[in-house]
Amino acid sequence: MKKSKTEKVSNTSPKYNIVFISPEVAPFSKFGGLADVSWALPRALKRLGHNVKIIMPKFGSIDDEKFGIKAYKQNLKVPTADKDIVCNVKIGYIPDGLEVYLIENMEYYEMRANVYGYKDDARRFALLSKGALELIRSQKWQVDIIHSNDWMTGYVSNYLKTEYKLDPILNKAASVFTIHNLALQGVNRRTLTQTQIDQGTSPLPDLLDDDIFFVNGMLRGIVYSDFVNTVSERYAKEILTPEYGEGMDKILQEMRNKLVGIRNGVDYDVLNPRVDKNIYVNYDLGDIEKKKENKIAFQKEFDLVIDPAIPLVGFVGRLSEQKGLGLLHDTIRPLLANLNFQFVIVGGGDEYWEKFFAKLIKDFPGKVNGYLMISTTFAQKLYAACDILVHPSKFEPCGITHAIAMRYGTVPIVRETGGLADSVIDYGKDRKNGDGFMFKEFNEMAFLIQLVSALTTFKSNKREWKKIQSRSMRKDLSWNASAVKYIDLYEKAIDRHVKWLKKEGLVMADSPVEVPGYSSIDILS
Repeated sequence: MKKSKTEKVSNTSPKYNIVFISPEVAPFSKFGGLADVSWALPRALKRLGHNVKIIMPKFGSIDDEKFGIKAYKQNLKVPTADKDIVCNVKIGYIPDGLEVYLIENMEYYEMRANVYGYKDDARRFALLSKGALELIRSQKWQVDIIHSNDWMTGYVSNYLKTEYKLDPILNKAASVFTIHNLALQGVNRRTLTQTQIDQGTSPLPDLLDDDIFFVNGMLRGIVYSDFVNTVSERYAKEILTPEYGEGMDKILQEMRNKLVGIRNGVDYDVLNPRVDKNIYVNYDLGDIEKKKENKIAFQKEFDLVIDPAIPLVGFVGRLSEQKGLGLLHDTIRPLLANLNFQFVIVGGGDEYWEKFFAKLIKDFPGKVNGYLMISTTFAQKLYAACDILVHPSKFEPCGITHAIAMRYGTVPIVRETGGLADSVIDYGKDRKNGDGFMFKEFNEMAFLIQLVSALTTFKSNKREWKKIQSRSMRKDLSWNASAVKYIDLYEKAIDRHVKWLKKEGLVMADSPVEVPGYSSIDILS
């Protein structure tokens, strides 16, 4: 029986040279979950034997001394129609010795403390995209895969297939583009006229041309990349529908043969109650009773009534409508007034929600408290202390907080959408295997039913609750399995890219192809 191309590639066990481009990378800069993915996935890939480099901007908030960041290259020239934009490049490291290259520019990065939120964000991130490619060229890195992420680096694949298609270094690299949140596209399509809406087919404007502000970075990444993935299997299917497609469902349907879903993972080397240095008392499945000690210490630190018998419910994440906070708006006050439980929150975001929760904290002393800013330390303390975590998103490409909570024995309540549905088994439907509580319809009653069900189970059936906790902690939501799926995705991207090279006349049609990461494999046969 003839082996498939995939089997042929798998048997050679190629080791790839991968460049991962992202606007934020923990611990250097962190606004959301993308920063965590941008350090955890490269680490997992390196552990599988691949060579990975990361490229990001050098924002003004990044402390060189704190992170041991050093100079790497001076005067990296990024060409425009009128003049070169000159950048410097620095280098830092994250665990496992992973190299992170930080592109430094006074005007666009050093003078900006924040990652996002500026009127010229499109130009700033187009500069990151083109600057990353110029860095690869200048250093003559041999790259097999260039992996870009979300609209901020969607320009990368566009540049590769147009301006740099004849470059002997860059045109050998296959491109992969990950959609972390389709709703964020770099432009607001609803505010544009029909003639202003980017169709993805016109040439990219020059970096210094104001037309760059009308480019849809998300669309460009989808159209020009060799392969595209979302951060969960379910989300890859959801975005093909008008409900979740954010105006792109038709183009995604046309390109569904290069679209897959791969669930984000959790880095258990760091986010693990057995080794976590941020929590009060370390524990694991074998001594889960120590979780109670974390709860008592947390109640004390956050001025809550100290009583481990009272259910402690938490929320961690960005404060926004997408996260389903509207379901708490009219329900949380009557619930707190009539049921004996405590509610804690760690997160920051929209001003409206920050004020809403600040008022809630003030009105329910001893029952409600929190830290209304993004904080890894307080978030991990919350995971270790809470009994229940609510994650009731309107939509959720993947979601990571519920997965971390599960490893800490905190039972999640999630909506049946995206990566939440991919990673939680509803206890209400499957008492034998359930490891969380799930509701389908996005309405207050559906959410309330599951919250009350979880609270009731916690209070009235300790034995059953411990089983749910144990199943949550045992579930493998690590990066290990997901990283292997990315390697398979890279193989498919290389296959598609070589065919594109052949179509463009950049590879002789009848000759074996020296594919990056391979040794004289005729992948076109």
